[in-house]
Amino acid sequence: MYRFTRILVKMIKAILYDLDGVLVDATEWHYESLNIALKEIAGFIIERSEHVSTFNGIPTKKKMEILNKQNRFPSTLFQDVWNMKQEKTKEEIEKYGSLDQNKIRLHENTKHLKKACITNSIRETAKLMLEKTGQLEYMDFVISNEDIINPKPSPDGYNKAIGKLKLQPNECMIVEDSPKGIEAAKLSKANVYEVNGFYEVTLENILKKINFFNLV
Repeated sequence: MYRFTRILVKMIKAILYDLDGVLVDATEWHYESLNIALKEIAGFIIERSEHVSTFNGIPTKKKMEILNKQNRFPSTLFQDVWNMKQEKTKEEIEKYGSLDQNKIRLHENTKHLKKACITNSIRETAKLMLEKTGQLEYMDFVISNEDIINPKPSPDGYNKAIGKLKLQPNECMIVEDSPKGIEAAKLSKANVYEVNGFYEVTLENILKKINFFNLV
């Protein structure tokens, strides 16, 4: 008598994207706008190497907390720096943001999958970046640092997205580039595609990785 074993086939049903460095090449926008605010209000700037190693991928408020702990500027200036940084970031996006045909091609050819953007940026800035690059209409929703209590490296944003999609973690693929984002993604227990930057996020690479996870 034959015994049949039920095999559960895992299928990726959703892609959860980080924003900066994944869907949008925004590192320079954040770096320049933060330094403009710091120089004008606090009288100093952050070197590019320090921004990449220490500050890239974390919310502006967290950046200011780190700088305050390093005794580089007082907490009384937090709000002024934050306000100016956000305004300058929007100016950078309006000035340099443009339709990204490669990302549009990616989204057009993955319409069978759910998509969401989970970012440490504020909601207004995140949606503006996606809108200017032609990607907002393809996202089922955006989760910003205003929608959760703990930003990355906490998995809260990804956990919220997975729950909102009513999926299991192993049915989702997260695309991340920064160490803190990758840590958050792994803690969510979803499948994680670690990319080395914005230009690696192509239709071909995404489909190849989805096929890989579907077979694992």
